[in-house]
Amino acid sequence: MTTPSADANWQSAARLAAPAGELAMSESHDEPQTRRDLLGKAAFWTTAGTLGFAALGTSRMPMPGVFPGQSSQLKIGLPGEYPVSAEPTRVPGQNLFVLHEADGYAVIGAICTHLGCVVAPTGEGFDCPCHGSRFARDGKVVKGPAPSALPWYEVSLGLDGQMVVDTKKTVPVGTKVVL
Repeated sequence: MTTPSADANWQSAARLAAPAGELAMSESHDEPQTRRDLLGKAAFWTTAGTLGFAALGTSRMPMPGVFPGQSSQLKIGLPGEYPVSAEPTRVPGQNLFVLHEADGYAVIGAICTHLGCVVAPTGEGFDCPCHGSRFARDGKVVKGPAPSALPWYEVSLGLDGQMVVDTKKTVPVGTKVVL
């Protein structure tokens, strides 16, 4: 433990060792930071951060948060465009086939359930050109490797008289709609 006189001697020696015009390390004219100063700075930076995040959020408001994707409801034309036939008719620009028989309309997906290739209609049903899967006329698997049948989609008549297919709503195989 140092005595008061030894402590005073040390401080005077430190003053003598410092060059003229400079403070020794033990001398400081800065007052220690008070709790009030610390709380004031914390409040300032908290407010600045909050306002910065609010400005960032406000600047994003003109941009949509969710970008619209392709609608699951597709207009595929007037019912008269698909004649009554034993063969499925391909919907132009879509991976869909329309079956129009005397008892109604049905829409079957044209994407193979194995790896997503587009199937081709044949006299007996549908064939996948990629891996050899075969489907019956109603979309059921006749020969693999496809794990499941081609989907049948809900079809309805829109207000403008066009057929509307909802590709997110499947219906049981064999479901037909009279339009």
